[in-house]
Formats: sequence, C-alpha cells, structure tokens
Amino acid sequence: MSSPLEHYGLIGDLTTIALVSRSGSIDWMCLPRIDSDACFAKLLGTNEHGYWSLRPAAEVRAVQQRYRPETLVLETEVTCDGGRARIIDFMPPGETEHDIIRIVEGLEGEVPMHSDLKVRFAYGKLTPWIQCSSHRATLTSGPDALAFSSPVPLVPDWDEARLEADFVVRAGERLPCSLTFYASHMAAPEHPVDAERDLVRTEQYWREWASRCRYEGSFRDAVVRSLITLKALTYAPTGGIVAAPTTSLPEELGGVRNWDYRYCWLRDASLTLEALMRGGYLDEARAWRDWLLRAVAGAPAEAQIMYGVAGEHRLPEIELPWLPGYEESRPVRIGNGAYGQFQLDVYGETLNAMYEARVYGVPEAGSLPWDTLKVLVDFVEKSWQRPDEGIWEIRSKRLLHFTHSKLMAWVAVDRGVRFVEQFGANAPEKLKKRLPRWRALREEIRADILARAYNSRVGAFTQSYGSDALDASVLLIPHLGFLPADDPRMLGTVAAIEKGLTKAGFVERYLTETGVDGLAGHEATFLICSFWLVDNYTMVGRLDEAGALFQRLVSIRNDLGLLAEEYHPGLHRQLGNFPQAFSHVGLINSAVLLEAKRAGRDVSFTAMAAASMH
Repeated sequence: MSSPLEHYGLIGDLTTIALVSRSGSIDWMCLPRIDSDACFAKLLGTNEHGYWSLRPAAEVRAVQQRYRPETLVLETEVTCDGGRARIIDFMPPGETEHDIIRIVEGLEGEVPMHSDLKVRFAYGKLTPWIQCSSHRATLTSGPDALAFSSPVPLVPDWDEARLEADFVVRAGERLPCSLTFYASHMAAPEHPVDAERDLVRTEQYWREWASRCRYEGSFRDAVVRSLITLKALTYAPTGGIVAAPTTSLPEELGGVRNWDYRYCWLRDASLTLEALMRGGYLDEARAWRDWLLRAVAGAPAEAQIMYGVAGEHRLPEIELPWLPGYEESRPVRIGNGAYGQFQLDVYGETLNAMYEARVYGVPEAGSLPWDTLKVLVDFVEKSWQRPDEGIWEIRSKRLLHFTHSKLMAWVAVDRGVRFVEQFGANAPEKLKKRLPRWRALREEIRADILARAYNSRVGAFTQSYGSDALDASVLLIPHLGFLPADDPRMLGTVAAIEKGLTKAGFVERYLTETGVDGLAGHEATFLICSFWLVDNYTMVGRLDEAGALFQRLVSIRNDLGLLAEEYHPGLHRQLGNFPQAFSHVGLINSAVLLEAKRAGRDVSFTAMAAASMH
C-alpha cells in the first residue's frame, strides 16, 4: 500500500511533479506533463502499479524529511544501524527535459542502500521493455521511454520487470541516480545528467524566486512554502495552473468521491493567481492571462469551467478498474466530466482576477482585451438568472440558484464597471456607453441576492434561493466587497456556520446529508472554508479567534508544510487531492489579512479597497 498523504513531499520541474514518501519511494509521477499518464501509480494501488524506492538496506531508526529553505529540493535524512545518510530529491526546472535526480549523501559511518525501480506505464497497466547495460538502462512502452542511470551496476529482475541495485554510501560520499524521460522514437540521452550542477541550478532557481516574495510577516515560512507549492502547480510552457497534481485521492476513505484535479479550473486558477499576486508575483499573472485568452479564444461567452494545461477543451472522464484506489477508495477516475457543467461563478472569478491584476500593476499590455470584457459581461447579463451546478460542481440533476453563483455574477458586472471606470480612458466608445446599463444590472443583481438569498428564519445567507441549508461559500461575501464583514446579515451568517457547519473547529463546505450533490457518502472538512472563516473573524476584529483558528490550520500541515483539500479531524488525516492549490491559497490570504489587521492596517482585499475609492 502507499503511505499516508501526510508522509509525502512534492518535487517538480514546472511541467510535472513527483510525490516522494518519507520511506524514500516515489509513488506518483506523470510524464511528460502533469496530466499525462502516470508511470508510477503506487499511490492509487500497490507495488504492482509502479514506484521508485531508494532506501537503506538496514533497519531505520529515525527519519527526518525537510525542504532546503525556500526551495523545492527535498531532503530525507535516515539514521540506521551503522550510520546516517541523506537522500536529496529534485527536478531541475525546464520545459523540454524531464529529469528526476536523487543524490545519496553519506553523513556518518556506512549505510547500505537499495534502489528498486519498477516502472509501469499507463497508470500501472503496461510493463515496459527493459534494455540494461551495467550502470544504465532504458524502459520503453509505446511513445514513452525513460533512461535510468545508477552509480553502481544494475541487476535486472526480468520476471518482475524491475531494476535493482545495492551499494554502500560512506561518510562524505555523494552518489547520484537519475531518471530521464524521452520520446521513444528519439535516441536515448547519451550521457547521465550532471547531478551536482543541476542541484546548484535548481536551488538557485527556487531561492531567487522565493526572494521576490513581498510578504515579510510572522508567517513568512508558511506563506513562502505555500507560494512555492502554487508555483509548482503551474505549467510553465503555457502558463496554465492546475488545481492539484493528483487524481482520485478520496474525500472519504473507501468512498466514491474521487476526482481528477490535474486540470486548469478558471476558478481555482483565478484564486491561485490572486494569491501569487499578493505575494508579488506578476509574471505568473501575465502568463496566465495569455493562457486564458488562448483557452477562450473565439467564443469567450462559451467559456468552460476548466481546460487542459494547454487549453484542451475535451476532458472525458473514465474509470481505471485495474487500480484499487488509495486505501481501497474506488473508482479511480481520469478526466473530469464536470468540464461540461454550467457554473455561473467562473465569469466573476475570471473578471475579478483580471481586474486585480491591473490594480496590482500588471501593465495595460497584459490587460483583458476590451472586446473580451464586453462579451463576458454581456453573457452574464443574459445568463445570471439561470440555475447552475455551482462552485462545488454538484452531480445531481437538479440545478439550483446558488447564492455564491449569484454573488459572482454581481462580481462579474461590478468588475466590468470598475475596469472601464478606472482603466478605460482608451476604451471604445461603444463600451463606455454600456456603463449605465451595466451599473443598473449590478444593482438589479444585488437587490435580487439581498431579497432571495438571505433567509430570515435561519438568520443567514443560505446555500441557494429559498433554501434553509448552509454553505461555506457565502463566507466570501465580504472578501468580494458585496457587504462589509460587520453587516448584521454577515454576522448572523458566520454565527450560523459556526453552529451548523463546523466539526471539531474546522468548517465543512455544506452538509452532504441534504443530498444536494447527488453523491453517495460523505466528506471531511474543507480547508479553504476554514481559512475563509479566519478572514471573517479578522475583518471584524475577532483577532484572538482568527489567530487560534489560523494556527490550528497551520498545525495540520504535514512536516513539509503541505496541505490536501480536506481534513478529517476525527482520524487526524488529510484527504482529497494533494497538495491542493485551494488550501494553500487560503493560507496565504489569511496570513496576509491577519498580519495587516494586527498591524493596524486596512484589512480589505483589493476588491474592497477599490470599493473605498468610489
């Protein structure tokens, strides 16, 4: 079986990632892209589905895993009878080459080591053709191939189709292994990688990137780790940003709520982009803007909720029956059928991200084209009264008028108005003439939300029009400038969520018992929702409660500072895809907000600060 999620670290090269366990096993890796087929899929199955283990061949007494400060270079230090050794795992950033490099460093005494490489292409289904010659080997299946380099002669196990090697590392020695992806119709790389040179280059890249972080508050280490994690979820060749690097990690152990998150949701990418910009990273905003415009090119009003990392439109969902799933959680799915859903909120998230990019100083050349802005707001004008599947992508056949969806429709129109008012000196006259109509539409949507989304019986904004059910997404109302956090209706909403949607101090996104999502089973608490509650506490000055909840959330990160999508407080387990952009976005935003409020500064998010200008 795979390790618990808490025992994994992330390495990546800005095109794909690998998950490395504390026991020294790479159990998940997709090549050549983050959404390609996995060649190591033990995470979702067993040893039969592919891994690369590098571990002491002696009893381990202690293990420590950490990142080199402000990098994505992972170190696993093991102490065992006879000595101590360190495994340094990393992937040099690059858009064309894909190298996984593992350096074994002797620290004390002598440590016997064992390398065990079992590649299984196509998510663990296909056994490779192995060619082996002393220290080097190639592993081929269809269009894909891997070149393996070992510091000692390899011993093929032809029956199991795997490669093993045993060696001893002594104090002061550094022995590198590497695995390089290449297209099988091309020649294999002639020479092994220069591991030490690539280590220096990789460290320099991440430290230089991290040094540009503008946040200097007391939570800097946690914020920088979250920013690096978000950067690792970007696909550098196109600028796309994925929601998570994994598929089918369950929201309930043994359950069916298992989805593929290796795609670019407009919502998740927009929120990730805003967090990166708050950290001072505007290059990512420009790259994502370009990705967005290509993805929706030709028909922005027909924008999907998600795309592939290069802007692919079709993401058909299928099941992989040969994989038993993480801790027996089936089915394992690839692709995501939600790509065909209508989710009204993505228009608001997209326009808000583009508006904030301008406020943060992304140049006009990196702005949203006026014709695209017009088409998006015009679409919302025609469609905001339609029911939809909502932010949580319900899979029941009953569409609803979700409060969050209507809120984001208001945001779409509001940001369209602000875009023209603040940055539209050179906007076409026909666009400026739309402003009175858009302002009236903004007020119409606002009035509709206040009249139909607030439930006086419950004393809160509820999940959908006419519903008594609670939903944590309404905690975003003050973030987006719709109402201040101290409005009595928001105070009542927070109180209702504290009473009805919290479990052991963490927030659920909604109650699955209502059957609203059309799925069997239940799920754990949803981490970004807990961060949204931190923000609401912060905005109204409940700083002790905000700080306590924030620290509780920070404390459930694994030893490397990583968060999954959900947390089960009863089991003390992270659940859902890992690491999850949403969760790290929440951490960054809450840290920035809490630090500012404690320092006596305005704690408004950009949208709220913009509102105060008018």
